[in-house]
Amino acid sequence: MMPAASPARLQEFTLEVATAVVQEFKDQPGALISALHKLQETFGYVDEAAMPMLGKLFNVSRAEVHGVTSFYHDFRRSKPGRYTIRVCQAEACQAMGSEALTASIKQQLGCDFHETTADGNFTLEKVYCLGNCACSPNVMVDKQTYGRVTADSFKKLTTVLAGKVSSSKEGSK
Repeated sequence: MMPAASPARLQEFTLEVATAVVQEFKDQPGALISALHKLQETFGYVDEAAMPMLGKLFNVSRAEVHGVTSFYHDFRRSKPGRYTIRVCQAEACQAMGSEALTASIKQQLGCDFHETTADGNFTLEKVYCLGNCACSPNVMVDKQTYGRVTADSFKKLTTVLAGKVSSSKEGSK
């Protein structure tokens, strides 16, 4: 099992950058969701500080913007960890032990779904099918899917990834 490629660097959130990022959508009717996706692509999440700006830009209330971000589970409202780990919870993976794997992953990471580890390395999410049912149970790290994952292979994977984070931090000193 090879670790996922290092994810693209996300920008730190500033309202100025956020405003510039969504300007391409300002004259497009119904483009709020497109603007939210662009913000998440840029920063990794949709910051609360962007809500009033989006409301003004699209002539909707802040509550409506909040409603869209909370309704669609793909929109993250807080900064994600360095790596996002998605564990499949669909029937094929359940039949092959994903419930036990999920419990082990939560214990190994020390966090639950929709949470980030204390060190900021990993955010844990659940997903309902990664399209790799023949190789269940499946885990996705950023955009790389891993099949037939066990508690041991998951531990090895996160150890390698955590090592990459450590070495990149040391290299930037």
